[in-house]
Amino acid sequence: VLYKESVGTGTPTPVTPEMERVKRNQEICSSVLYKENIGKATPTPVTPEMERVKRNQEIISSVLYKDNVGKVTPTPITPEMERVKRNQEIISSVLYKENVGQATPTPVTPEMERVKRNQEQISSVAYREGLGKATPSPLTPEMERVKRNQEQISSVLYKEQMAKGTPTPLTPEMERAKRNQENISSVLYSDSFRKQVQGKAAYVLDTPEMRRVRETQKHISTVKYHEDFEKSKGSFTPVVTDPITERVKKNMQDFSDISYRGIQRRVVEMERKRVDQDQENLTG
Repeated sequence: VLYKESVGTGTPTPVTPEMERVKRNQEICSSVLYKENIGKATPTPVTPEMERVKRNQEIISSVLYKDNVGKVTPTPITPEMERVKRNQEIISSVLYKENVGQATPTPVTPEMERVKRNQEQISSVAYREGLGKATPSPLTPEMERVKRNQEQISSVLYKEQMAKGTPTPLTPEMERAKRNQENISSVLYSDSFRKQVQGKAAYVLDTPEMRRVRETQKHISTVKYHEDFEKSKGSFTPVVTDPITERVKKNMQDFSDISYRGIQRRVVEMERKRVDQDQENLTG
């Protein structure tokens, strides 16, 4: 607190591309100087004996650590402790948001995307060049057996170290609070998504390559559809016929007959009227 009070207020300076470039150059220079100061060393192969000694050392260190740890009394996690924990997280989140200053968002341009992809490719190439050559060791049945045994031992030790807890019943009040929390989270997420996405569209260039891929995908989908259709041709799904199904089927057939008869009667009447009108026109 005294340190912060003695420090005066400063003017924040924006991080420009030139400052970013200088910072990256400084990091590269520091890395080069560090590598030049390191002398050359002779790599030693990792033998099975060294692996065994390393594992034994880790086991001994773990045993000594457990011996030095005193016995403690586990305390159950009560609903009051859960409530205090949630309140503390909410307060920390609010304080963090209050301390964060306002910033100007910069749009992600195609040039920035291109530079980012190039940087990732350069980093990947540099990482692969920095990796030394290693000798792969075959995975023998003995190694598989040792691995399974180690997993079983670890599982047993983990279960032995776990303390016993008191299960709390899931009451209707807890269910109601859970549903309310889910609804609130859904509303907040929808509002945030709507503010960020609504009214904005993602523009994608329609290049010849994308058109070719789209046409190929259509052809593949058509071929797959025809294959599935040929496989399922001639097959049927048996349906159990019960009295309820028979009654519904009969009612539907009766409705269809009634509707058809009504339409047929209307067609006959219209045909008779047309014939009468033609007769009148001929006689008139």
